[in-house]
Amino acid sequence: MKICITSYEATLDSQVDPKFGRCAYFIIVDTESLGFEAVKNDAASGGAGIQAGQLVSEKNVEAVLTGNVGPNAFQVLNAAGIKIITGVSGEVSDAVVEYKQNTLKPIDKATIDSHFGMH
Repeated sequence: MKICITSYEATLDSQVDPKFGRCAYFIIVDTESLGFEAVKNDAASGGAGIQAGQLVSEKNVEAVLTGNVGPNAFQVLNAAGIKIITGVSGEVSDAVVEYKQNTLKPIDKATIDSHFGMH
C-alpha cells in the first residue's frame, strides 16, 4: 500500500513538514517495499489545500501523514477515501514505521482554519 507524508525535503531522512497544503514535498511511500517517490508541491498560493489534496488523491494513497490539515484539504482527501493522520513529526522514515505499527490514528475533522500557512 502507498501512503503520503508531507516533507521539507525530497528524502526519507527529511523532517515531516507540519503543513499539508503548503508543504515543500509529498513523499509517496510503498509501505511494503519502502520504495518512494518525492513529489514537489507547487500548490503554494490560494486554494493550496484543494490543489494539494487533488494531487495526492491522484497518487492512489491509502493515508496522508502530516502535522496539520485545513478544512479544504480535509474535504478533498476525505471525499477520496484517504485516511488523514495529523500530529505527525520527526523524520519521514520514522512516520512510516509508526504507520506500519498501527500506532497512528486518523482524524475526523480539520485541525486548523483555512489559510493557516499563508503568513
